[in-house]
Amino acid sequence: FGGKEDVTVQSHAAVMAYLMDCPVKVNLNRDESIMMHPKRHPIWMDYTVGCDANGMLTYVKVKFVGDSGAYASVGNEVLERAAGHCTGAYSVPAADVEALAVYTNNVPCGAMRGFGVNQAAFGLESCIDDLCLQGGFDRWQFRYDNAITNGGMTSTGQIIRGGAGARETLLAVRDEFRAAKYAGIACGIKNTGIGNGLPDQSLASITIESADRIYIDHGWTEMGQGVHTIAVQTLGQETGIDPGIVKVRVDTAFKAEAGMTTASRATSLVGNAIINAARKLAKDLETHTLAELAGRKYDGTFAVDWTTKPGEAEEGKIVTHYSYSYATQIVILDDDGQVAKVTAAHDAGRIYNPTLFEGQLEGSVHMGLGYAISEKMDMVGGYPKTTRLRQMGILRAKEMPDVEIIGIEVPDPNGPYGAKGVGEIGLVPTAAAVANALRQFDGIQRHTLPMDLPKREKVVVRTATQ
Repeated sequence: FGGKEDVTVQSHAAVMAYLMDCPVKVNLNRDESIMMHPKRHPIWMDYTVGCDANGMLTYVKVKFVGDSGAYASVGNEVLERAAGHCTGAYSVPAADVEALAVYTNNVPCGAMRGFGVNQAAFGLESCIDDLCLQGGFDRWQFRYDNAITNGGMTSTGQIIRGGAGARETLLAVRDEFRAAKYAGIACGIKNTGIGNGLPDQSLASITIESADRIYIDHGWTEMGQGVHTIAVQTLGQETGIDPGIVKVRVDTAFKAEAGMTTASRATSLVGNAIINAARKLAKDLETHTLAELAGRKYDGTFAVDWTTKPGEAEEGKIVTHYSYSYATQIVILDDDGQVAKVTAAHDAGRIYNPTLFEGQLEGSVHMGLGYAISEKMDMVGGYPKTTRLRQMGILRAKEMPDVEIIGIEVPDPNGPYGAKGVGEIGLVPTAAAVANALRQFDGIQRHTLPMDLPKREKVVVRTATQ
């Protein structure tokens, strides 16, 4: 969840392999990994959000200060994402944002699932609930009325040209939200791709070895998220080829450059690259059999080189990212103030694989709940007090509430078949939704994470002889 963006074991292995002239593997134990690998940024936020008498947002003013630890890592980029998403899934006419990444003597912080946007959502969505309380606005309706639509503007000044699905996610949870006794709601937006003027590119190739063996080569790391499955599905969609004869390879020898497997962009980029290659193969299959095409290779590429650097515009247009995903989550509490259920409605543009989609989001919700109510890494003198996962508050499976995933499909103009990324947005709204649910339960606004849930009252059962 972000560790691939930092150089840790790579340098040690490379230097030792060079000096020893032999292959070298570096293994870190848990203690070493927790000390070395980047963590999620603690961010101090000063948020001010305003609206008019009709409940329409008028401005957002915010300052972020992020603890990036002892090394820069990608702290600058994380705070850049916080700033670029500070108005959330809403169209706000004016935004004043300052974001700072600072050095401290703590463990380095860097890329972590959500990449600064979770923190921004927690601050913004808490303020929106506060506005609704002050103005007497319905919490769901306020969000629906202000949700970004095509033609709306993000905090960077980018105009969303297509694929805005925030309202559709809100509609999917409306009835359940309004029927619940204690429920919190929060919306989210998250970029697909690195953007900010940096190129996003993927190369892929399809090699016909024989009538019963085809290879797909691409450069994306498969770590359980299903990028290989996406590649095979895309080839099958374009050509009708039996997936049973297709194998996926990732090897530097094939020079299928893709960059880091980050920024929720693998499905979007590899899907488009394989479509580009597969359509050439499909054309040949109109007049040839697979056996006749044995030995041929079909290359495909997809590149996004039209995003703009922060503070710059191309022909008067700001394009911070080429694609965005949207979500709404509600958190329902029981009568004891415990999390009973999380419902997550996510717009994925086009859901390639329902099983992978649900798995990504269920894992994200688990991560988001831990971030919201239990996970904490106390530091003393720049060192963690403990390196035991349980003592850091990682939620166990038995501690998870019911989770319902609702898939929404509002096609993205640049995604393969309209697909958008879902890897990171899954926990963007979670902590905010928990905070807003707790406020409904006890009337207390939360300002820090993690948040303590109310303690369950002990029930004492006495017998007649007592």
